[in-house]
Amino acid sequence: MILDSFRLDGRTALVTGGNRGLGQACARGLAEAGAAVTVLGRRPPSWGADFVACDLATADPAELTAVVDQVRPDILVNNAGVIRRGPAVEVAPEEWDEVLTIDLNADFHLSRAAGRHMLAAGGGKIINVASMLSFQGGLRVPAYAAAKHAVAGLTKALANEWAAHGVNVNAVAPGYMATDNTSALRGDPARSAEILARIPAGRWGTPDDLAGAVVFLASDAARYVHGTILPVDGGWLAR
Repeated sequence: MILDSFRLDGRTALVTGGNRGLGQACARGLAEAGAAVTVLGRRPPSWGADFVACDLATADPAELTAVVDQVRPDILVNNAGVIRRGPAVEVAPEEWDEVLTIDLNADFHLSRAAGRHMLAAGGGKIINVASMLSFQGGLRVPAYAAAKHAVAGLTKALANEWAAHGVNVNAVAPGYMATDNTSALRGDPARSAEILARIPAGRWGTPDDLAGAVVFLASDAARYVHGTILPVDGGWLAR
């Protein structure tokens, strides 16, 4: 049965930033599909998943490797991210470093550690969370755009290395979602109207809109999908 190929029974998933927003919806979706889910973050989730405390802003590569060695995930979802808005000429060096550390460097170090286990096991799934700004430059978010472009490139690079060994590396690219990261945009009536006017679906996305794509990429139904950046954007990129 084709639906059986979407099941994740017997698999272990590690999701960064899975205690709210997009990460929580994806983590819950993986759990509902049968995976044993561990959330990595600064605060434990409210919905009962296993939890590993870790601050991606300060954790060094050895700490991230230790987390992966502890969990030994079959599925890794690199979801955690931050965004800092402001004119490029006013971006403080520490803001730039913070965004790149959390949104890019952590993805690489966690993926590298997970990849070692997955390559040895003969398979695994890594799913990065990219963005519309993996394709576009955006406005007043230079560090975030740079990081998300790099996440797309990292996804393809790792897929090229690991696909032949049974490790699928892909990414989802959420469109404009109703999360904490977009609260400033949604609170600006003029900017929110501009965004909604360009989305063919005519609405902001919700975290649950992303969960199905993540479950698909984590499952055997996506076994021949490698190095793709899957937009979940209400049609934004089609305009």
